[in-house]
Amino acid sequence: MSIFKSILTKIFGERDAATPAAPTAAPGAATATTMPQVDVEVVLMQMAAASKQKLDWRRSIVDLLKLLGLDSTQDARRELAKELRYSGDMNDTATLNLWLHRQVMTKLAENGGRVPNSLRA
Repeated sequence: MSIFKSILTKIFGERDAATPAAPTAAPGAATATTMPQVDVEVVLMQMAAASKQKLDWRRSIVDLLKLLGLDSTQDARRELAKELRYSGDMNDTATLNLWLHRQVMTKLAENGGRVPNSLRA
């Protein structure tokens, strides 16, 4: 499983955020299905409240990954960057980490999450 898919699963649960659920409407009825939007900030705040660690998940990709119980090592972050098509210098970890955090929050929003602009900046 990809690292980003693991992030999605941790926040959205087992549902596949990229694939809408099959419609359950009667034949001839409208087939559009709406899935409830997940409030990413609320989910992460609840996880943080239950955590014994003080994690700055709002600004740090390392702390976000730790909060989700995922590998936060530099190698894992580089792998995530490759998944998300980072084109910058992989050795510039400060820039990479800032980009990763913004990109993860943006991708969560694209996959059905409600993510405040403050977390995508």
